[in-house]
Amino acid sequence: MDFWQVLPVALALVFIIEGAMPFLSPRRWRELLATVAALDDRTIRFIGLGSMLIGLALLYWVH
Repeated sequence: MDFWQVLPVALALVFIIEGAMPFLSPRRWRELLATVAALDDRTIRFIGLGSMLIGLALLYWVH
């Protein structure tokens, strides 16, 4: 598959996954956002790095 064929599919999946929580439980999603907003920058960066590394490992494993 070509990169330009896979990119829209990947973006669509991101939108579906990201939209599931606010759709299924908007109150809990709002609480989660308030909790994240209260975290310091270092913690948020660490969570982002961990998320990227997990995604990279999954991508490597699947591919």
